[in-house]
This record gives sequence, C-alpha cells and structure tokens, in this order.
Amino acid sequence: MKVGKRQELGVHGLEITCMGFGGAPFGNLFATVSESDVTDCLVTAHSLGIRYFDTAPLYGYGLSEQRYGANFSRFRRDEFAISTKVGYSLIPLQENDPQNPKIPNSDQFFIDHPPFKAVFDYSAEAVKKSLVESMERLKTDRLDIVYIHDPDEGVSLKPGVDPYASSHFKEAMNGAYRVLDELRSQGVVKAIGVGMNQWQMLADFARAGDFDCFLLAGRYTLLEQDSLRGLLSDCERKGVQIVIGGPYNSGILVTGAVEGAYYNYSVAPPPILQKVSEIQKVCERHGVRLAAAALQFPLAHPAVVSVIPGGRTAFEVKANVELFEEDIPSDFWAELKNERLIDEEAPVPDLETL
Repeated sequence: MKVGKRQELGVHGLEITCMGFGGAPFGNLFATVSESDVTDCLVTAHSLGIRYFDTAPLYGYGLSEQRYGANFSRFRRDEFAISTKVGYSLIPLQENDPQNPKIPNSDQFFIDHPPFKAVFDYSAEAVKKSLVESMERLKTDRLDIVYIHDPDEGVSLKPGVDPYASSHFKEAMNGAYRVLDELRSQGVVKAIGVGMNQWQMLADFARAGDFDCFLLAGRYTLLEQDSLRGLLSDCERKGVQIVIGGPYNSGILVTGAVEGAYYNYSVAPPPILQKVSEIQKVCERHGVRLAAAALQFPLAHPAVVSVIPGGRTAFEVKANVELFEEDIPSDFWAELKNERLIDEEAPVPDLETL
C-alpha cells in the first residue's frame, strides 16, 4: 500500500491521497509543537507523497490553520487538498472571560493557544463568517472539503452515554448544510461532509442530506467496528465516502496495552487494555507491528477513502509512512477473525489489491 495513491472523492474532480495528515497536533494538542517542527512535518509529509491535509478552527483555536497557512506556500496549491470545518465559532477572549464555558475541559486538550474561546454555532451567518476566517488563516482562496464539526458537541464517548445527549442536527441541516451545499454548487467548495467522534448521528446525516464524505474519528479502527453495519454499509450503498481520523484510538494502538495508555482521549479502562493485549499477541506471532495493522485496517473497507494520522515531528511522519506501507500477511487478519478480535464481516487488507 502506497501513501501517495490517489482516490477520487465526490463528483467534482477532487482527488485525495489514501493517507492524509491530521492537523490537530499543530493546535498544541496535549503538548506544544514548535514552529520548526511544524515546518519539518509538512515538508516531510509532502516529500513522502501525502497530498491531503485536514484541520479545523477548534484545533488550537485557529493555531493549526495559521500554521498550515504559513507553510502551504512551499507547495503548488493545485497539487494538494485541504479540509477544514465549521460549527465552532472563535470569539476573542475578554479579561476574566471563562475559557470555553460550553466546551468542558477544552483546555485539557489544547494548550498555549491564541486568546480565543470557541462556541457552537451552526447558523448560516456563523458558517459563512467561519469560512472566511479559515481561508484567511490558511491563506487560500478556496477549500476542497468542508466538514460540519461535532454537531453532537463532542459528546462523551464513555459506555452508556446517549450519543444524542446534545444535538445540533436540525440547526446543522437548516444552517450549515444549506450554506455548504450552495458553495459546492458554485464550485467554491468541492466536497462537503460531517466530522465527529460517533457514528450514530452520522448515519442520520447520511439519510438527511447529499453529502460527499464523512470524517469518522476513532469509530472504525482495529479496536472498534460497531459502525460497520450501522454506518459504513449504508455509506457504501449511498456513495458517501469515509475519511478515518484517530486510527490509533488516541494512542493505545501505537503504545500497546501499557500502563497509562490513552484510549479516546483518556486513560484506557481494563477491558480495552485486555483486548489490545490479545491483539498484540497475534501481532507478535506474525511479526506485525500493532500500529501498522491499525493504520492499514480501515482502508480495506470500500467506503473508506483515506486515513489521517497526525504527527508532531518529521520522525513521526516518516514512521507513519513506513507503517502504512508495511506488508502484512493475510494469515494475520485471518487469525484476528478466528480469535474474534475483529468483526468477522469486516473487510481486511489484501496485498494483491492494495
């Protein structure tokens, strides 16, 4: 499997590489990333064939987009694709202003960021303003893909939590969707979608609108396939393509089942550690790196068009590319199914076709 393999997305001539780059780390997600490391990451990614770069206003409250914009002039604009998102409006912080009153624990994620707070707003006016601001930060006059971001307010991913506990579905369809649909018809945007960390509401969006793609973060991975029947099968039938974010489930599919391993933005619970440990045993028997299996697995599904891990250093970018292109024997995938560690109906990579 080659990083630079191009896949057609939508019906307006857009192509993206089957491995992209997730820009959340450039918003200083959990840790500060230096400007020199940002540049090294992007130059390295481009040199290795990556031509799809994702970001969002939320990532560092504009910082990730600014950093992309400061570096994209190094590359020809028509040879790479950019995606960003709408739904979080950035508002300058005032003195003694609470950081983000509607986004609990937001500062546990992004640190050392510009003085803004983010509020949910899916109205047409807010979306238009957000897009103008994003293009200014990105220093571009057009966007390739725009996702409606977290219309569930980033609902908790803990077991038993109602995925519809907070819903902006109607506002997103009546506001953001109509704006993006019009911009797509005008050619300002080539593809539109929704990006979130759950699959249930995405299935509703698939039925409600004419979307080109969804960004599904962490819900179709080597560790989780609950979305296989409820979302991916429907998307395949409708021609809605899937970009996979969070292929490592916040890190545990890189680190393995070690103490303090992260899963879905928090410390992994014992059942998850146990399952990852069992997957690791199969990896060891076949000489396969856990992270390589995690990165390659989602792309076997015909609805999946790209996977977008992030990176903080050029070394991490190179490592991701090596993992992405590593050969994995078919016996490995067969054993995972035999041991019921992945869904028996989940498509698996085939060396002859990838």
